[in-house]
Amino acid sequence: MSDEKEFQLNPTPHLDELEKGPWPSFISGFKELAKRTGNTMVRGALDQLNYSYETRLGYWKGGVVGVHGYGAGVISRYSMIPDLFPEAKEFHTVRIQPPPGLHYNTKKLRFLCDTWERLGSGLINMHGQTGNLQMIGIGQDNVQEFFDEVNKEGWDLGGAGAVVRTGASCVGPARCDQACNDNLKLHEKMLTYFTDLVHRPQLPYKMKMKFAGCPNDCINSIQRADMSFIGTWRDDIQQDDAEVEKFIDEKGMDYVVNNVITRCPTNAITLEGKKMVIDNKDCVRCMHCLNVMPKALSPGKDRGLTMLLGGKGILKMGNMLGAVIAPFMKCETDEEIEAVIEFVENIIDYWADNALDHERVGEFMERIGMHQFLEDMELDATIEMVNHPRDNPYFKASHDHDPLAKKG
Repeated sequence: MSDEKEFQLNPTPHLDELEKGPWPSFISGFKELAKRTGNTMVRGALDQLNYSYETRLGYWKGGVVGVHGYGAGVISRYSMIPDLFPEAKEFHTVRIQPPPGLHYNTKKLRFLCDTWERLGSGLINMHGQTGNLQMIGIGQDNVQEFFDEVNKEGWDLGGAGAVVRTGASCVGPARCDQACNDNLKLHEKMLTYFTDLVHRPQLPYKMKMKFAGCPNDCINSIQRADMSFIGTWRDDIQQDDAEVEKFIDEKGMDYVVNNVITRCPTNAITLEGKKMVIDNKDCVRCMHCLNVMPKALSPGKDRGLTMLLGGKGILKMGNMLGAVIAPFMKCETDEEIEAVIEFVENIIDYWADNALDHERVGEFMERIGMHQFLEDMELDATIEMVNHPRDNPYFKASHDHDPLAKKG
């Protein structure tokens, strides 16, 4: 670190343009941090980034760096032009696993931040796409020391590479009345069980897990997770008739009709006077009515989770949404959670044994087909797995099933 009185940033005219306009700029944050801490590594990163804008090329490359006993958790970044910008010759990222539901206390966070400013750049991304605390910018010589210090305080490295990645979960039953299961407990037990697969690469590619407490899916697990666990229920929506009537009296009948009744995607709700009638067999758990009328309506009592498989962002086949694999699983007791973990382990083993290199589980399912996947996993097809109805009424029957086919 340099003396703050003597510390000066180098001219970065291209980056200065990013500070103009009405919106906050990450460049301003970088500059403020560099000036406050005198961190030459951050200054070097600014200089190299400015050069990238000038040449329209990126100059970071990967490599190998890690800590003892771990094969994952550190993303290596080496400059391809260290002679031009020696202050940014190394700018590695350390991924730290957050607690389920992102429950922190200030003492732990202050320790983490102080240690990072002392040994790294001070730049933190809260949180990365996978859900990690991403500590961005550290030299190779300080990586082991940083890990040793934060690990003594209970922090652990998150996944990076061909591993089970750090899990992510919404706040769940800690603060949300809509939660249908203890997704925080499931998150903790699932990632604890798969700790070895988090720390040591041994899979075809990455496997992300996200845990949503209810079908609102506030963590976007369907779009962003290879394995999505979403709290749900399988009995009738709980209804308080007195609160329904009170809601209608306060908001008016037009509001209820226009904002609740007509917005049900399956037309499962009707009114008989001031009494709401829900055809629960047609309910698709969209959560709209429960969100609008939280005092009057709440999830059913028979609660569990729906598991989806295959969601991901852009890679070989572009964005993919998760497909339903298990429409309903109980997960209240330890035995039920262990059954969920065993089910997940079987899927991971099957994918790991049969997928191509760098093939996400969703791409693997797309390649072999859902029918083959279900058959190999010995799973029954259910209506929840259908994306859309048949658009062609004709089909060609095989001879084995054609009563008109000639025998012999």
